[in-house]
Amino acid sequence: MYMSIWCHNLNLSSRSLAIALVACVTLVYFSYSFNACLFASLSRTLQQSNLRNLLTLPQRNDTSSSSSSSSNNADASTTATPSTTNATTTPPTHPAAQPLPSIDGAPKYQMLRQQGLRPSRHLPDTLIIGVKKSGTRALLEFIRLHPDVRAAGSEVHFFDRHYQRGLRWYRHHMPYTIEGQITMEKTPSYFVTKEVPQRVYHMNTATKLLIVVRDPVTRAISDYTQAASKKSDMKRFEQLAFVNGSYAVVDTNWGPVKIGVYARYLERWLHFFPLSQLLFISGERLIMDPAYEIGRVQDFLGLKRVVTEKHFYFNATKGFPCLFKSEARSTPHCLGKTKGRNHPHIDANAIERLREFYRPFNNKFYQLTGINFAWP
Repeated sequence: MYMSIWCHNLNLSSRSLAIALVACVTLVYFSYSFNACLFASLSRTLQQSNLRNLLTLPQRNDTSSSSSSSSNNADASTTATPSTTNATTTPPTHPAAQPLPSIDGAPKYQMLRQQGLRPSRHLPDTLIIGVKKSGTRALLEFIRLHPDVRAAGSEVHFFDRHYQRGLRWYRHHMPYTIEGQITMEKTPSYFVTKEVPQRVYHMNTATKLLIVVRDPVTRAISDYTQAASKKSDMKRFEQLAFVNGSYAVVDTNWGPVKIGVYARYLERWLHFFPLSQLLFISGERLIMDPAYEIGRVQDFLGLKRVVTEKHFYFNATKGFPCLFKSEARSTPHCLGKTKGRNHPHIDANAIERLREFYRPFNNKFYQLTGINFAWP
């Protein structure tokens, strides 16, 4: 009606009216097309944003679930300790902040990711807590041949040096694992550090503990040999092991001697953990018959005996067992050059005096463990 009046008032011809109608239709068409394109662009933007959220969400969930889904981590998440509250002083790098493929590129884990499975980090189920210079590195390298054992490559020193950083920081230093695998860490100084047993207990009361022990006299000499290799002007062993240059009084404040009083440190651990959660490995037998000791370790951890004598060969030059292959290398090799060092000559009288000093402590250790290691 309004169009007719408008056309009548303007005295437009029928041709002019047709042109006007075409112009109106064209205007409506372009307006509709513009709005449709704008709506489609907004929709694509929202879809891409949601897709990115879906892709990043599993990483965040993976990190949080790794601390709550594992029963081994339950005590750590519910126990209020200074380590968890002080973590903000040195902000840890959150695991989710790093893309998983760059952390572990092993073909096995790449295949699992392709199948939609995501390995995650967990606090350790098992700790190799000592004893220094008794064979802890050999034990770690031998047991990690097992496909169900994943271990931190280096000593993390969380419980003795970095406890204030918190359990989240500690977990970030653990390897990625899948369901059914054991997470392991080795730091020999844990055994002799006073605060560590309680701290481990607060993390997880069910932690399994591996302790490699060795004749304390031989262990002390090995400890000294390592230190002397780094310091050319170091005093002779006999001068450091005894007070005033006489063999009458043993210097119990000297580290290499002090560590060998195993019973003193073990009593601290037994205050928090039952003997059933501790496995003692003979350092001497680990060298002479590694398959036997590793078999005991696999049984203790509830693992199938996969690592056997076929994995080892004895290197007569080093006087040490070597591996036909390892987790990192598929070719035969021995542990590093720092293992199997030749010990310096020590006065026989000094050795005998040290054996006399350690004898009552060794007997106490035998009683606590229920094992006679038959040290001289």
